[in-house]
Amino acid sequence: MGFFYAIVRFFQMGGFFMFPILLVLAAGLAIAFERWVHLNRAQSANKKSWDDLYPVLVKGEFDKARDLAGKDESTMAQMLMMGLSRQGAVKRREDIEIAMEESLMEIIPELEKRTPYLALFSNIATLFGLLGTIMGLIAAFAAVATASPAEKAALLAASISEAMNCTAFGLMSAIPLLLLHARLTTTTGKIVNGLEMASAKALNAISNFSKHHVDRS
Repeated sequence: MGFFYAIVRFFQMGGFFMFPILLVLAAGLAIAFERWVHLNRAQSANKKSWDDLYPVLVKGEFDKARDLAGKDESTMAQMLMMGLSRQGAVKRREDIEIAMEESLMEIIPELEKRTPYLALFSNIATLFGLLGTIMGLIAAFAAVATASPAEKAALLAASISEAMNCTAFGLMSAIPLLLLHARLTTTTGKIVNGLEMASAKALNAISNFSKHHVDRS
């Protein structure tokens, strides 16, 4: 209970701007949790889709691959489906490649969605902390101006200590949000790299099978 009361006391001493910082922190953590769950699910689903589809592509069973991709909702399957839909109509490598690139251009913004807000919220929390401290110092100096000479030093020291709580809380909120932003950005980058690599491998598999088929003909 002592720890809880210490936190409450710390929060009370920070003044009004502690509340906006708390709201920013809560919003940032909510976004981070949602993105973390979404990206981890996407990563797992993409791996499963690739493990299912790649062996089929290598064998040249494109109708089966289209059927599997059509039933799969992962971003990996969506991208490969775009390429496979072109493969059924034309044999040009460039058309298949362009189709998968177009699909990637739609998928990447969905993966990156809301993650940039974490960096923004981190900056806002820091600025709210500084603003709260400045406002607290202004109020402190105003109070000291009317105090007796004997009380000025003690009153000023106590007021500055209280004002600094706002900056401390702002930084304590900003640092985790910034770390979460970096982590989510890294995870998103890995997913995008995996999709790009899968696109290249799938394209090579389709092209190689088509080339061998033409050579035999």
